[in-house]
Amino acid sequence: MVWKQIIDPFNAIALSLLVAAIPVLFIFWALIIRKMKGYQASLIAAGLAMLIAIVVYGMPVKLALLSAAHGALYGLFPICWLVIMAVFLFNVTVKSGQFEIIKHAMGSITADRRLQALLIAFSFGSFLEGTAGFGAPVAITAAMLVGLGFSPLYASGICLIANTAPVAFGSIGIPITVASQVSGIAELPISQMVGRTLPILSVMLPFYLVTIIAGFRKAREVGPAVLVSGVSFALLQYLSSNFLGPALPDVIAGLGSIICLIVFLRFWKPKTIWRFDNEPAPTINTSIHYTSGQLIRAWSPFIVLTIVIIAWGLQPIKEVLNSVGMVQFEFPGLHQAIQGVDGSLLPKIFKVNYLSAAGTAILLAALIAIPLVGLSYREGVAVFRSTLNQLKFPILTIAAVLGFAYIVNDSGITLTLAAVLANTGFLFPFFAPVLGWLGVFITGSDTSANALFSKLQYATAQSIGVDPVVTVAANVSGGVVGKMISPQSIAVAAAAGNLVGQESQLFRFTVKHSFFMLVFICFLTLAQAYVIKWIIPVYETLDATTAVAVPDLAKGYTYLLVLTIGLVVLSVAIRTMNRKSSQTPDLVK
Repeated sequence: MVWKQIIDPFNAIALSLLVAAIPVLFIFWALIIRKMKGYQASLIAAGLAMLIAIVVYGMPVKLALLSAAHGALYGLFPICWLVIMAVFLFNVTVKSGQFEIIKHAMGSITADRRLQALLIAFSFGSFLEGTAGFGAPVAITAAMLVGLGFSPLYASGICLIANTAPVAFGSIGIPITVASQVSGIAELPISQMVGRTLPILSVMLPFYLVTIIAGFRKAREVGPAVLVSGVSFALLQYLSSNFLGPALPDVIAGLGSIICLIVFLRFWKPKTIWRFDNEPAPTINTSIHYTSGQLIRAWSPFIVLTIVIIAWGLQPIKEVLNSVGMVQFEFPGLHQAIQGVDGSLLPKIFKVNYLSAAGTAILLAALIAIPLVGLSYREGVAVFRSTLNQLKFPILTIAAVLGFAYIVNDSGITLTLAAVLANTGFLFPFFAPVLGWLGVFITGSDTSANALFSKLQYATAQSIGVDPVVTVAANVSGGVVGKMISPQSIAVAAAAGNLVGQESQLFRFTVKHSFFMLVFICFLTLAQAYVIKWIIPVYETLDATTAVAVPDLAKGYTYLLVLTIGLVVLSVAIRTMNRKSSQTPDLVK
C-alpha cells in the first residue's frame, strides 16, 4: 500500500503552516526558554512530529515509525560513527601526553586566545570541513580549544559559528554537487555564485568571532591579524570556487589562511595578550625547547588525519572502497511506500559504506597514530571505551534528531513550510536562503537541505523571472548559517566541548548569530536577483542524457597503494626522528 504526501492538510495554508511549524518552534522553545537537555528536547520534538504526521497529515503509524527508525539509523551511521572517531583521535592525543606539546607549540605562536581561535576554529576548522565535513571539524576543533584552556561554552560556540564560512564547500564540495544534480544546473556556476556570496561573509567572520570572544574594543587591538586571516581566506575561497570548482575552496582557503596568519605573526604581535576573565596568565615555559622530532610526533595524529582524509575524499579511492566495503538495502516497509507530491515513489535505500565513510578514515588515522604517540593498542582500547562512555548521551541526541528530521521530511511537514516561502512572489529571492537555513536546521546537513529544496528553488525562480542559479546558490549559502543551530551540530559540539546536558546554553549562544547572518544573506540574495545582476555567471543547464562514467577501479587501487606507501614512510620517519631525539624536552640553560 502506498501513502501519498500532502502539503496542505487543512485546505487552508495558513492553518497548515501553523501546525507544521509546531515541532520546529518546540525545539526553539525547549532549548532557549525551557533550557532542556539536548536529548530530551530531541526526543519530545520527534514525538510531536510523529503525532502531527499521523493525526494531521494522515501518515500511517507504521510508516511514521519506520521513518523515525530510518533516521535514527542514519544518525548512528555515519554521523555518530564520525563523531566517536573524531573524539577518540583527540583523546588518544591527550592520553599520550602529546597534546601538552601541541599546547606549548600553539602558545609559542601566540598565547592570545583571540588569535588561537582564528587559527584553530576558523582556518583549521575550514580545512577539516573541506576534507571530512559531517561534524568532524566542530568535534575536533572544539576539543582542541578546550584542551588549550578555552571555556567549553566559548570553544564549542565559536567553532560552530566559525564553521559557517566553509560548509557550502564541505566534504570535497558534496553540497554543491548535490544541488547541481537536483536542480539541473552545472556544478561550476553554482560554485561561482556561492563563491561570490560567502567570501563577503568570510572577510567579516574573523572580526565577528573575535568580537564575540573579547568585545569590539579588544577585537580592534588585533585588527591587522584579523584582516590577514579574513582577507586571505576570502580571496582564496573566491578564486578557487570561481576558477577550480567546488571541491577545493575549503582546503585551499583553510591552509592558506593558516600560513598567512602564522607568517604575519612572526612580524607582528598584539600589544597585550588577551585571556578570558579569571583565567591564569600564560604559563609557557620559554626555557623548554622541543626538538623537531618531538613536535612532529605530537602533531602526528593530525598529520596522519590530514593525509588520510584527503585521500578518502578522492573519487577513485571512494569508488574502490565502496566496491568492496559497502552494504546497501531497501529499507523494509518504507522503500517506495511513500508517494511524493510530484507523483514519484520515494526510494529509501540505506547505505552502510563502512570503508569509505569519513569516520573510518579517522579510525585509520587513530590506529596509525596510537604507536606513534607512544601508546599501546591495549591503552588505545581503554581510551576508546572511555570515549564511548563520554558520548553516550550525544549518541542518543543525534539519533533522536535524525529521527525527527526524517519524519518531518517524509510526512510532508517540511514541504508545507517550503510551499509558503515559495509563494512569496517577487520577494522570493529574499526568502530563498531561509529555505536552505530551514533545511539545514532540520537535517543538520547542507547536502540534505540542497537535496530537499534545490528543485523547488529552481522552479520558483523561473516562474518569477529570476535566474535560477541565484536561488539555488542561496539555498546553499543560507544553509551554512543554519548549521550552527542545527540540533545535530549542537549535539556534536556539546560532546566535543564537554557540555553534555548543557545543549540549551550552546543553542542560546549561537542562535542570534545565526539570525543576523541569515538576514544579511537574504538581503544580499535579493540584491543579486534584481540589482547587481552582473554578478551572476553565464552557464548552461546539465544535459539529462549525459552518460554516467564507469568507475576506474585501477586508478583507485593505485592511489591506495601510494597512500599506503606514504603512510608507512611517514610512520617510519616519525619513529626514527623520535628515537634520535630525547624523550624529554631539552632545557635551554
